[in-house]
Formats: sequence, C-alpha cells, structure tokens
Amino acid sequence: MNKLYSSIIKAGLLAGTLDILAAINSYYLRRGRGPEGVFRYIASGAFGSKAFTGGGEMIVAGIIFHYLIAFGFTILFFAVYPKVKRIAAINIVITGFVYGLIAWLLMNLLVVPLSNTPPVKQDLTQVITGMLFLMVFIGLPVAFIAGKYFKRSNGATQPPIAGE
Repeated sequence: MNKLYSSIIKAGLLAGTLDILAAINSYYLRRGRGPEGVFRYIASGAFGSKAFTGGGEMIVAGIIFHYLIAFGFTILFFAVYPKVKRIAAINIVITGFVYGLIAWLLMNLLVVPLSNTPPVKQDLTQVITGMLFLMVFIGLPVAFIAGKYFKRSNGATQPPIAGE
C-alpha cells in the first residue's frame, strides 16, 4: 500500500479511536451512561431526533460518521502540512495543539451548528475539556504521524518535540 495512504489510515484510526474513547469516558463520568448516547448524538447530526429513538443502526451510523470526520481532519492536515512545514518545523507538539484547536473550532462553530444535533449547553469546563481532547487526541497523533511521513518521503526534517 502507498506510504501516504498507510500513514493517513494509521493517523485517522489512531486519532478517531483516542478521541472517541475520551468522549465515551467523559460522557460516562458526567452522566453515568454507556457509549450508545455518544454515538447516537453523533448520528443525530445527520438523522436528527430519530437517532435517539432508532435501533442499533443509529449507533453504527454514529461510529461511521465519527471516523469519517476523524479521517476528514486527518486528510486535511496531510494536505496542508507541506504548505506549513516551516511553521511545523518549529515544534511538532505546538503544531499538533494548534491543529487540534482548529479542528475544535471547525467542529463547534461550523459542523455542529450546521447539523441536526440538538443544542447542548456547555459550561467553561466542558468547552476547555473538549478543546483539550481534540488538541491531544487528534492534533498530536496526526501531527506526529504526518511529520514522520513527510520526513521519510521528501527529506523534510521532523519538527522537534517540546524541550529539545
């Protein structure tokens, strides 16, 4: 398989899995409920309130949509990386955090408001937690894997880790 596709698949699966595990744990700690509610909420973006009353197909749809979104953000990062590699070369951790913050902004200011998901009031703690989740669980793994891919593929230098 092409190394680019392999890197994108690896990064997308890792980021998507880490992000959803964090969301499931957070949901459980806040509400004491299992992961079904998380996946139904994601599915509600496309199906509206039917996602909360539908069967297992809505849970599966939520899982599929979640990974499609994670892969979308992964592909976007791989697409823009060559254009920002000079900035990324400053520090891979900062690059990952900034990208995760951009992902959070896009999700919360564009994707979710344009979807059919019900409005959810969030306090400042939930907003900060959500930002940190995307910065750590999407931004960092995607930045590290993309940096490694581009270093191998065209001799670009791997951005340094904080403190190096």
